[in-house]
Amino acid sequence: MAKRSEEILAKESYLSSAVLEIKELLNRSRKAAVAHVNQELLSAYWHIGEIIVRYEQKEKIRAVYGEATLRQLSKILTKELGKGFSRSNLQNMRLFYQTYQKCQTVSGKLSWSHYCELIAIADSDKRSFYEKECIKSGWSVRELRRQKESMLFERLLLSRGNSNKEQVLSLAQQGVEYADPSDIVREPYVFEFLGLPENKPVMENDLERALIRNLEDFLLELGRGFMFVGTQQRVPVGNITRYVDMVFYNKILKAYVLIELKTKEFMPEAAGQLNMYLNYYKEEVNDLGDNPPIGIILCTDKNNLDVQYALGGLSNQIFVSKYVLYMPKKEQLLAQIEGVLAQWHTQKD
Repeated sequence: MAKRSEEILAKESYLSSAVLEIKELLNRSRKAAVAHVNQELLSAYWHIGEIIVRYEQKEKIRAVYGEATLRQLSKILTKELGKGFSRSNLQNMRLFYQTYQKCQTVSGKLSWSHYCELIAIADSDKRSFYEKECIKSGWSVRELRRQKESMLFERLLLSRGNSNKEQVLSLAQQGVEYADPSDIVREPYVFEFLGLPENKPVMENDLERALIRNLEDFLLELGRGFMFVGTQQRVPVGNITRYVDMVFYNKILKAYVLIELKTKEFMPEAAGQLNMYLNYYKEEVNDLGDNPPIGIILCTDKNNLDVQYALGGLSNQIFVSKYVLYMPKKEQLLAQIEGVLAQWHTQKD
């Protein structure tokens, strides 16, 4: 009887292992098939765009007649081939070809919907940045749209202080490279996903709870590589236990990231408090191989001189950044970027 039970268990174990291996094989094959179909679809749309442009140039079709021709082409293709050939989609295919002059530069890691969002960005540097970040961060189309609307490209440039053309090109060519703690900081952070009223006072506890309820969106806003550790993490020093508002770990930088939330403007004493927390984490929490912890104070406003004097001389990496509860005004951010770049050009000359 015991031998019979062992045989049954061995058979079940064999079947379980076989089923697992077959499932993994099929999942890999399906993913490869989907990737191949997506690459072929992008290639087909690019070539359709090339055909449209070629015939328009050949026939010297003016813009006003070109749109009428696209409507006719859309009707014929839809009748003969089915859905997917609306006038707007044909316009996107034409723009897709005009934007990406070489089909080989199109990435099969992104969908057609991704590229429809990307080709709407006129500035080539900005478009290249969002394309690189989409691939690196695995953004959905919805997340790409949000990052565009929140002007991530401009916010990253502002967070780097005296931005220059080299930094613009670096972001465009590589996306965000996490080589230094300052690379994870944004200015400002945008928390529109919380749905909190813009002009109504918010308590720190309420802000913290709202961020936890929307943790997935918050992690996306923080950037790549962030893992949530917890809120109100204990810092026992002597007979007194204090608490860090939020703690994350960034696996790219291999460092804990401690965040203090302030629902008012930056006050210098906040830097001293966070500096103590960082010293505690460095001595008591860090494991072998961890880099020194990083601190971020999120506040509604800041005076740059206060920040400069409060952080000057500290050995720990502490950053002060503003947050807003609504999408930033495009004109305001662009004006700030232009001002910073103009200042750089003046200094360079």
